[in-house]
Amino acid sequence: MAKSDNELDNLSPSFYELERRLRGLLPADLYADVWMTPNSAVLMQAFSHLRTLRRILYDYLPRQISETLPPPGETHYSWKTGTLMFTDLAGFTPLVAAYTGGQGKEKGAKELLQLLNDYFSEMLEIISKSGGNLLEFTGDAVLAEFPESSRANATLQAVRAGLRMQRAMELFGQVEVNGKIIPFGMRVGIHYGRFVTADIGTPRRMDQVLLGDTVHETKLAESAGRLGRVCVTKTALAKVEQDLRWEESETGRHAFIIDDLTDDELGEYEIAPVRRRLPSMLVTDRSVNGLLQSLNEAVDLVEPVASYLPSTVLNLVVANAKQRQVPAQVTQLFAMFVNLIGITEYIDEATPEEQDSLVNSFSHLFAQVNAQVEIYGGVLKKVTYHLVGSDLIIYFGSPNAHMDDHIRAAKTALAIRDVVTGFEGPLVHNKKVEITCKIGMSLGLAFVGEVGARRGRREMNIHGDAVNVAARLMGLAQPNQILITREAHQAVGFYFDCEDLGEIALKGKKKKLEVFALKASLK
Repeated sequence: MAKSDNELDNLSPSFYELERRLRGLLPADLYADVWMTPNSAVLMQAFSHLRTLRRILYDYLPRQISETLPPPGETHYSWKTGTLMFTDLAGFTPLVAAYTGGQGKEKGAKELLQLLNDYFSEMLEIISKSGGNLLEFTGDAVLAEFPESSRANATLQAVRAGLRMQRAMELFGQVEVNGKIIPFGMRVGIHYGRFVTADIGTPRRMDQVLLGDTVHETKLAESAGRLGRVCVTKTALAKVEQDLRWEESETGRHAFIIDDLTDDELGEYEIAPVRRRLPSMLVTDRSVNGLLQSLNEAVDLVEPVASYLPSTVLNLVVANAKQRQVPAQVTQLFAMFVNLIGITEYIDEATPEEQDSLVNSFSHLFAQVNAQVEIYGGVLKKVTYHLVGSDLIIYFGSPNAHMDDHIRAAKTALAIRDVVTGFEGPLVHNKKVEITCKIGMSLGLAFVGEVGARRGRREMNIHGDAVNVAARLMGLAQPNQILITREAHQAVGFYFDCEDLGEIALKGKKKKLEVFALKASLK
């Protein structure tokens, strides 16, 4: 290390421990300066960077994570009661294709990013002002929670938010791209009940998941919904039927809220949105050793939040912290959806001891799957929700593209299947839980970018036909089966044993797609 005959000679031994913790939290050039010339000016730059990074990372997380962060690697869960809302856009995939196709990919990426940010900013503001908390947006879908409160009817808040969101869709219902009008609309599903929030994973990678029947019932309400309407379960309806008019669905399992309210009747928002205020990060002693102490305290605050991002995404955020915006891109992706079945479905009926075992098992399984993804250089975006079990969204090709991403993706899918089939399930009611997976993989152009409110809640997201097709294939797969598209097979067929399953109809596709089952590696 370069030193001079001044205060640098009195560096605390803790500097060398701090250096190891800073490696993944500083941009490469700033890290080099800290190591080579750790004077007060450079250390102050590092502190300022960590202060900015902390603010950015908190915007990546739902409020309930950032307010109750467990120590990294500590599995923690609790039961909550409240109202959940799922939304999903129909017709969004053709819109993404219109923006990302052709020669103007860079221009299309910027225009699509602007549209997405406008859309999510509008919806997030409505959710926040209506008393809700955004939990995640995955692709074009949104999951929000309206916490139980003694001061207000959370379900009514959620329904009113849904009505406001549907009205706001008038701003986005038709988009013109290259002279072509592309219509799309939104479905909203709402359910009330108890559910588990669980922090799972390792100090290297954490995630928060929702578990229980309430989550799946909410997803089912969205799937059963209609464009432009707010669909509620009978449980949710019971909490709002005296305040709103409604009509029963064809199946009798759900109801659609009738929006015959005037603007005055729908009324003002329930609350004013409040930007999260973080405890101050201040420097009181600008000597070298004083700054080292402040840096240690800053890292203590940043590390737990950083663990909730995939390492490759964290690297991007760190490198672009000064600009506070990760550049968007349109690129070739291997998109993979993994449906894990056999753990989360038992949480409601399990005893408290069995619940501990189920959550710990899910944490271990998530950690092992994420390890395989990282070994092969992919990104496990997050755990999300399905009508049965939980989904993992994984992709290869961004932000780090490799010449052999096709091989890496296929090996990862096979490795995940091996992890799942070899995983010993917990006991529930003295019976071992059988854990299986269903995997879908697709290859194609996709949009990858940081979307949401620029100075508020946002996430790295992926959009495109390849993403949707991977999800559809996952849904069609048999237990422990890996389905891939013809394009993916053309990329990996020389290296892997694949079975041609012929042409299969997929939801949302006019033509049947040729589908293959990925079985094993040939080499």
